[in-house]
Amino acid sequence: MRIQGKVTVVTGAGSGFGEGIARRFAVEGGKVVVADINGEAARRVAEDIGEAAVSFSGDVTKRSDVAAMIALAVEKFGKLDVLINNAGYTSRNGSMLEVDEETFDRIYNVNVKAIYLAALEVVPIFRQNGSGLIINVASVGATRPRPGLVWYNGSKGAAVNVTKGMAVELAPDNIRVNALCPVLSETGLLEQFMGVEDTPENRKNFLATIPLGRLGRPSDVAGAALYLASDDAEFITGVALEVDGGRSI
Repeated sequence: MRIQGKVTVVTGAGSGFGEGIARRFAVEGGKVVVADINGEAARRVAEDIGEAAVSFSGDVTKRSDVAAMIALAVEKFGKLDVLINNAGYTSRNGSMLEVDEETFDRIYNVNVKAIYLAALEVVPIFRQNGSGLIINVASVGATRPRPGLVWYNGSKGAAVNVTKGMAVELAPDNIRVNALCPVLSETGLLEQFMGVEDTPENRKNFLATIPLGRLGRPSDVAGAALYLASDDAEFITGVALEVDGGRSI
C-alpha cells in the first residue's frame, strides 16, 4: 500500500493512461476522483473500482468544471494530495499544414491551458495543506519530436517546460511538480498517433524505434505515476520522466 490514504484527482481517467493510473492508485490504498469529459466512461471506471473512487464528468478547459472537480475530491474524501493532469488531445499524424485552427486550439487548450486552470484551483489547497503533488502527463514528443505531430509535440513541450517552472516556483511551499513522457502506447488514441491503420505490419515500423521492442501500456505509466506519488519520491521535483522503452535515447 504505497499511497495509503492519499487522495488523487486523475483527469482523462475514463480510459487509457488515466484509467490505468486510477485503478493502480486504488489498489495501492489511495482514494481517486475519476474525471473525464465522457461521464459514462468515468462512471464505469469508478463503479468498477468501488468505494475508493468517485466519478466526475467535466471539461478540463473550463475553469468552472475544474473548480467543481477539485471541490468534489475535498467534499468526498476530506482532502486532496495529488493532481494528475492526464487528459490529452491530438490531431491525426500527418502534415502540420493540414491541422485546422479549431483542432490546434483544442490541442493547446487541453494539453496546456488545462494545467494552468488546474493550478489556479489546486495550488491554494496544497499551500493550505503544507504539501502536494502535481503530475503532468506529457510525451516523448516533448523532448524528441518527429514529423507528423508538430503541434501536439509543441503542446507537450510546453507542458514539460511548465512543469519545470512550476516545480521551482512551488518548491518553497513543499509542492512537487513532475511530468511523465510516455511513448506510443496501447490506448484509444493509438491510430491517431500512428496516422495509419493499426495493423501488425504498421506496428512493426513503430516498434523498430523502441529499443525494448514493444508499445507502452497504461500499466507502465501507472507504475511511474505511483512511484512519483509515493514517499520514495519525496525529494524528486521538476523531472520529465521518460516512460518510453528507450525511445528517447
